[in-house]
Amino acid sequence: MSKLKIIHRKAAGIDIGSEKFFVSVDGHQVESFDTFTSSISLLIAYLSAHKIETVAIEATGVLWLPLYDALERSGFEVYLVNGAHARNIPAQKSDPADCRWLQRLHSYGLFRASFVPKGSIRQLRTFMRFREDCLEISSSHILHMQRALELMNIKLKNVISQIHGTSGIKIIEAILAGERNPDSLLKLCHGSIRRKKREQVLQSMEGNFQSEYLFLLQKAYDGWLFYQMQIEECESKIEEVLKELTANLPTPKPTPASPGRHHPVGIANIHDMMVQLTRGRDATVLPGISDTTVLKLISELGTDLSRWPTDKHFTSYLGLSPKKCESGKRKRSKRNVAKTKAGQIFRESAMSIANSKHLALKGFYHRLKSRSGPRIAMKATARKLAVLYYRFMTKGMDYVENGLKNYEDRFKLIMIKSIEKKAKDLGISIVVDNQTFTSIVH
Repeated sequence: MSKLKIIHRKAAGIDIGSEKFFVSVDGHQVESFDTFTSSISLLIAYLSAHKIETVAIEATGVLWLPLYDALERSGFEVYLVNGAHARNIPAQKSDPADCRWLQRLHSYGLFRASFVPKGSIRQLRTFMRFREDCLEISSSHILHMQRALELMNIKLKNVISQIHGTSGIKIIEAILAGERNPDSLLKLCHGSIRRKKREQVLQSMEGNFQSEYLFLLQKAYDGWLFYQMQIEECESKIEEVLKELTANLPTPKPTPASPGRHHPVGIANIHDMMVQLTRGRDATVLPGISDTTVLKLISELGTDLSRWPTDKHFTSYLGLSPKKCESGKRKRSKRNVAKTKAGQIFRESAMSIANSKHLALKGFYHRLKSRSGPRIAMKATARKLAVLYYRFMTKGMDYVENGLKNYEDRFKLIMIKSIEKKAKDLGISIVVDNQTFTSIVH
């Protein structure tokens, strides 16, 4: 007889497939339902007839979303379960067996529900993820435009940093319109480019304008332009959701904006909306965090981080906490750790910190990189940034960026004290230049 205590007596387990839902209720045979909307209604009626109150379903791609929404609307407590936490006994894998196993574990209270945002935040997440997909696809069309220009021997990328910038797009549009004169194309460039790179630009515009290459350039440009329109429409939807979320919130004190450099969200007053949505906390004071970054994090995590009791729980959910795999005396680093969307956002911010010039966390990154390598350094920097974000959003911790020099000076002082302690243990006297030491202390 099992010694485990039953926590959820009115629990069910559902195994999700592309064509069938398998439902297990305690004391009854496993029932299967089609994945059509009408069949989901029958499934909900079946659960209601057996007085089920809570349901465990396994996260399988996006197949769980329609059923999750329907169960949630019907008033059931839904546990979205990580498949790795519900592995069954080997050699007994089947859909009916899986749903029985889910129901049994859930009745004993052995599952921890995955985080799923509610209402408008879920809408915001859908729009933001679609926007990221459009940005990724549009970048492939930029590569296609660059390839077409290379085939024509138009060396535009040698003189302009981004061919999809204002100057680059104007030149591409002029070429597609039939312009071939290098002087006319030069006039479309920004004034700084004309002043500093006049001769290089003129030389780069002489090319081989064959019809097949122009066709490739036209199709690539059309594809890029289409996804730019998709992004604009998506941002208008995002703006509607933000206005709905901030409609009844108090207006915060104005704070200086911190626009992102790469692909910022094109919404007016986005900074004020983010501060208003976070109850007056301006998270852009944190290093590597822009208004677009805050919007991404809110769409993935919501505005209430109290569901994670501590910053360690928070970084563990993000997939940024250190992982170990131990067995007896054997210790191995565990690879292939699951990564979340929110954790990837912090990794991208950590990458911008590593490429900065004056941020204190850059010193932390490079010091760890020299000791453990770039992969561990990037993850550790992302974790440190996630901890700062969690504390800032939950406790209102004021964060002041003291700068890279201050961080280096503090590290030197720590090293001097460590060397003095070691020298004392060895009976060695060390003389420190007072002037240099004073400058380090300050």
